[in-house]
Amino acid sequence: MDKATGVALVTGGNRGLGFEVCRQLGQRGMRVLLSARDIAEGAKATAALREEGLEVSFEPLDVTSEESVAQLTDRLARQELRLAALVNNAGIALEGFNAEVVERTLAVNFTGALRVTEHLLPLMREHGRIVMVSSGLGALEGLPPALRQRIDPPPSKDALVAWVDEFAAEVRAGQYEQKGWPGSAYRVSKLGLNALTRLLAEELRPRRVLVNAVCPGWVRTRMGGPRATRDVEQGADTLVWAALLPPDGPTGGLFRDRQPIAW
Repeated sequence: MDKATGVALVTGGNRGLGFEVCRQLGQRGMRVLLSARDIAEGAKATAALREEGLEVSFEPLDVTSEESVAQLTDRLARQELRLAALVNNAGIALEGFNAEVVERTLAVNFTGALRVTEHLLPLMREHGRIVMVSSGLGALEGLPPALRQRIDPPPSKDALVAWVDEFAAEVRAGQYEQKGWPGSAYRVSKLGLNALTRLLAEELRPRRVLVNAVCPGWVRTRMGGPRATRDVEQGADTLVWAALLPPDGPTGGLFRDRQPIAW
């Protein structure tokens, strides 16, 4: 197993895929910052990994809170830390479909990832890696052309945020079906996240920061459920691979099982 160096931050690292990503990155030799909203759970998960002899520390983080993300950024900056990898793993998949479900889902899965990334970009090392935990459910296939052409190719960041916000507004107004929007908050959140990945990859190319999205597959976690076909070790594999890419590795791609798949 090749050894890695540097500091990696993983959001939603207290359980499931995030916890396993922290473990595998730590096993490869990285110093890992495990972040989570629940302080008790985050501290417990960190202690468990430290008992395995891994260099892991806990950073409280609520990705839906501008204040929380700013405080994290300030703490890391004061320590003069530079990140070699950022894994935007925090995500939710809620039951049902209504305006509240949409707003909560977008706040974590899309806006949260955008907020964390933008705040931490000044702390990313040259040749750093940013990994977005995505899903095959965010595929462009089947999206009505009028909606698809607005994010494929990706527009500006402001236009992408407006596209996502429009979905939430149409759901609140009861108009989403007439406009052709999917009846899935999770799917739209991952469509937005995938487009954001492509945008950031181009934006950060001059800094040689690699930005990729990964579909881990259907994994047996609290979110995936007990019937899922993959264990967390399998699910985390490509995420860790993307977080450890060499400087000449791919950027702006969506991957499953270390292989590119269609947006």
